[in-house]
Formats: sequence, structure tokens, C-alpha cells
Amino acid sequence: MVKYIIKTQKGFENIVVNNLKEIINNFDYIISPDGYQGIVIVESDEDIEDKILEIPEVERVLKVYFETETDFDKIVNLAEKIKDYIKEDETFAVETKKRGKQNFSSTDVNIVLGAKIKDLTNASVDLNNPDKVVHVEVFKNKTYISITPGEKFKKYTKEKRNARELFKKIVVVQMPYLGEKIVCKRFGEAIGRAAQGFEVKELIIAPKEKVNAYELMEFIKGVKIGQHSRYEIQKRAYPFEIKLVPVTVQDLYQVVRDKRRDNRLLIITDPKGDELSKIKDKLFYDLRKKREIIVFCGSREGIPRGLFRFADYIVDLAPHMTFATEHAIPAALIALWDVYRFKDDENSSNEEESESNLNDE
Repeated sequence: MVKYIIKTQKGFENIVVNNLKEIINNFDYIISPDGYQGIVIVESDEDIEDKILEIPEVERVLKVYFETETDFDKIVNLAEKIKDYIKEDETFAVETKKRGKQNFSSTDVNIVLGAKIKDLTNASVDLNNPDKVVHVEVFKNKTYISITPGEKFKKYTKEKRNARELFKKIVVVQMPYLGEKIVCKRFGEAIGRAAQGFEVKELIIAPKEKVNAYELMEFIKGVKIGQHSRYEIQKRAYPFEIKLVPVTVQDLYQVVRDKRRDNRLLIITDPKGDELSKIKDKLFYDLRKKREIIVFCGSREGIPRGLFRFADYIVDLAPHMTFATEHAIPAALIALWDVYRFKDDENSSNEEESESNLNDE
């Protein structure tokens, strides 16, 4: 009998089983073992992995190589069997998913089991891009071991340019959204999430004139709520340290005065500006060269026209369109990132074209 752990979105377990019944004759299954949604355990007389993967609701299939009682010593002692599937010249990583309360943690398993496998195989540990991954799926009473090739699609690899190269230099200057207090807070939340999501160097809330203090207070409350909600997600999702983006308040005109210094780049987003396609070569150079990039975003009304004289660039992100206030930061930063990396894409394309021409010859 061959056993599989199928992972799907919560609530899709029955859909997966019903689809399997249409394409497979005989198999046993457990839906949501120990009450954990998003999991189906399937057992069959034959190898049915390819058939399982024909079901769109299936996100991942792990073929079970070994199973044992959920006991720390028994789990790590499986290294004696796992070693036969990892060669000395390969790299590996151990990934443990623990469900329920046990007297050990996922980290404990990763460290001890990983160390035992390393000692038995002389293989190297590579947590970023391993050749093999040992999956330890821990349930209340049973633990299952699966061994798969390293992921084809990794979030964080050396081959991908790190977007933080650009965003850590960017200061976003955001005019506050003022008016009805509930609306101020809602827009503030969206702006706080966006600024933290891109991990910019600083978010400056910049009114252009005297404003209602309580409306501004609600907007800033929203910024804090949105920022912290995104920050908590980042802490869980990223394998590295994340910091809260500094949030300050300053008069819009004074920001321009302070930031007009050497090695700074001032960018205003406005429909009156230039299309990115017309300025991307010069903008690419400046984005790479300048130490700090200041991006001004309007709110309800745009950045005052008098400030256009002091900007290095006035950019129209989407000709004949205007963005909603909460979309200004993501739209601007994604557009700038696209410019920042476009030379790399061009070089890669040119290299591929040259190689193709050589092959043709």
C-alpha cells in the first residue's frame, strides 16, 4: 500500500476526494485527520500521485516513505532509514510541520534529525536551495516522513534580484486623506499596509496646510493599524528579520525644502507628468545612483503644482487614468521597481538572443 498526504485549501477536502473517486477505483482516505483542515490522507494499492495531481484543488502531494508514532526519539531515529535516499554529494533540508501539542517543537526535529542525517550521509545542509527536502508531517498520534526534490520555485534565491535594494532607499511622502473620520481611518489602514509591505525607508505623512487635528488623528490611527497588521504577517512569512517602517509627520513644503539636497531624487506622481517609457533610461540611472529617493503621492487632490518645479521627475504612471488614494503607493513603487531592474532583463534577453543566433549559425 502506498500512502499520500494531500494538501489543499481549507474546505476543499471533500471536493478532492470526490474527484479522486471519479478517476481511481479503490483507495482508502481520511479527511481532515485529527480535525486539521486542508489535509486528506489517501492510501492505495498503486502509485496514484500523477492522478492526484490532475485535480486542480490539490496544492501539494507528499508520498509517505516512513511513518511512526508521534514520539520525538522515534522520529529522529528514522534518520537510519532516510539516509538511504540522500547521497553524500547532495544537499538537503529538513522541514517539519507540527500539529497539536507535543513535548517538542518543529525546530527541535529540524535540528536533531538534520544533524543525524548529516552524520550518517556526510551530505551538506542547504536551507535555501537543497537538492532534497525531508518533510516531517506531525499529527496527534502519527508522524509521516516524505522525501522530495528541492522546490523548483523558491521565494528567496540568489538568482532573483532583491527588491529591497530599491525600496530601502525610498521615502514615501503621502498627503493624508481627510474628511469623515471612519473613511480617514480606512484609507490610513490601506496606506500603512502598503508602506510596511514594501518596507520603505520612511513614510512621511505630509499635510500641505493647517488641517483638522481629529481627522488627521484618525488617519494616522489607521496607518498604525494597517502597518502593524502587515508587520505581523511579515514576521511569520519571512525567514529574516523585519523592521517597522518609521512613520513621521511633516509639512509638505518643508519636506521638499529638506530633501532638495545632493544625492537625493525627488519624484512626483501626477497625470501631467511624463510616461515612464520616455524617461526610463535616465530614471534607471538615477534610481541606481542616488542614495535616497523621495516619492510624493497625493490624496483626493494631487501634489500642489508649485512643487513640480523642484522635482527631478514628474511621472504619469498610467496615462489617461488616475489611481485611487490607496493604490498610489503600490502603483508607484512597482513601476519604479520595473524601471530599476529593466536593464537586467534587457541584458538577459540580449544574451539569450545572442546564444540563439550562435546556435542558428
